[in-house]
Amino acid sequence: MDSPILSHRLQFLLLPHQLWLLLHLHFLLLLNDPPTPNRRKPPKQPLRFSYLFIVEMEEDRVEGSIEHSEEFVNECTPCIGMEFESEDAAYRFYCEYGRILGFCVRKDYISKSKTDGVMINRKFVCSKEGVKGVDKRTQTTSLGRLETRINCKAFLYISLDRASLKWTVKRFDETHNHLLHIPETVHMMRNQRGLTESQGITVEIAEATGLPLKLSHDLISAQSGGKENVGFMREDIKSYLCAKRGRDLQYGEAGALLRYFQKQTIDNPYFFHGMQLDVNEMITNIFWADHEMIRDYGLFGDTLSFDTTFRTNKEFRPLAIFTGFNHFRMTVIFGVALMYDETIPSFVWLFKKFLEAMSGKKPFTFFTDQDQAMANAISQVMPDVKHGLCTFHINQNAMKHLGYLYGEESTFGSDFNACMFLYEDEKELEEAWESLLESYNLKDNEWMNKTWELRRKWAHVYMKLSYNAGMRSTQLSESLNAKLKKHLKSNLHLDQFLTQLDKVVFDKRYNEKEAAHGSREKMVRLKYPSCPMLLHVSKLYTPPIFDLFHKELDISLGCKVIQ
Repeated sequence: MDSPILSHRLQFLLLPHQLWLLLHLHFLLLLNDPPTPNRRKPPKQPLRFSYLFIVEMEEDRVEGSIEHSEEFVNECTPCIGMEFESEDAAYRFYCEYGRILGFCVRKDYISKSKTDGVMINRKFVCSKEGVKGVDKRTQTTSLGRLETRINCKAFLYISLDRASLKWTVKRFDETHNHLLHIPETVHMMRNQRGLTESQGITVEIAEATGLPLKLSHDLISAQSGGKENVGFMREDIKSYLCAKRGRDLQYGEAGALLRYFQKQTIDNPYFFHGMQLDVNEMITNIFWADHEMIRDYGLFGDTLSFDTTFRTNKEFRPLAIFTGFNHFRMTVIFGVALMYDETIPSFVWLFKKFLEAMSGKKPFTFFTDQDQAMANAISQVMPDVKHGLCTFHINQNAMKHLGYLYGEESTFGSDFNACMFLYEDEKELEEAWESLLESYNLKDNEWMNKTWELRRKWAHVYMKLSYNAGMRSTQLSESLNAKLKKHLKSNLHLDQFLTQLDKVVFDKRYNEKEAAHGSREKMVRLKYPSCPMLLHVSKLYTPPIFDLFHKELDISLGCKVIQ
């Protein structure tokens, strides 16, 4: 039987690599027999010979590949009367036949019994079956994709035998009117592509770690020994992930959130979460904290920093995070919330829910920005807690309202910071503030007057009376938000958002483990190795805390004692 491939290889078409080889062979022939001035040029027979030689090379290569697969073709070629246990088994058999021969299979015709509606006939065709319909688009529309169908007549037709409940091949046509794919490109055929279970797990892990599609495909290709051995293409990864997200969100984002909380609760019964519903029973505000967050708050929750950041999820809801310092002076997360809005009732609900999760323990100092809704909520829920304002935000607002005073020769910025950080006596602060207003003609400035009314929340002379662990701003939250925005893109669905947020939390905890390892691996640096006090505290404090103590000791040695 003549191969349908060879019948089409004799078309007079020159591919780019064939044209290059043609010119190369022609050049070699000219070198072997160069023309002379006294001799007439030979006819173009060498050119014709070169083309035929190329066609023969291509035929030999195809013949070799077909001969190599001849036994597989004989085993997988359908024949009239062949039986299958199911319609799906027949489809998989025909797909395997198409893989060996080099064509894609498509499910086409189906007929059902009029009495009971059971499928009794099925037709599988080549993917190039049929022709493209008339394009009804306007002339201004782009041309679109190139056509792939050329009305190929190859097909396999099977019918159900009611007696044996088996599917039997009734008709079969193996004639193709197009070039078949070569074995090296079989992995690119659409119905031959697909991710295995292990590959799907690898792709999911790669996505969870933020690896782009190209890099995850390259990773699996390297593990498989080349892209031709992978069994799928890069666009199949995208389709797989889209299907997975669809399954994850089959009950909506509220269902995905509840499933996330359920999984966390099963893994650890101490996981805490709370949701606030509106009058229409729609979820508005959400708060959660795992057992490690609750434990860390019990150890390091005396000083708390709270901030919200926008545009970190698909609905652009504010992400609120409670943070603080641990014993390595590193950021530690105490709780997370997704909020519907930033109103007083929302903050009141959130702060109450936070205290409920932490068994009612309140911080000594609570740092926020200059948001009035937060301030009112804190005064309602925790009236006895010291509320501190972020000095960084105060400086930013000063530049916003009084930017004309921040010139190169102006000392307004340093004088303003001195009022926040330097003065130890309340009377000295009042005198310095009056001098600042007079020097820069700001006595009637509304923003300066409102800031002075809040001085008990930002001036050192008042803030030193409450324990704050050296914290004077919400920079902990700001630095964490900067890292979150690298992972939490605004186009993420809720399930992706929670996955990426967990990754950030776990990274923070792993950094703490690295710091704990370093504190045991490396010895602290002692400026006074014979000092008994330093030797003693070096065994008690973590390296960052020891450095702070060492600095205070150095300062004390430089003091002059006055009786």
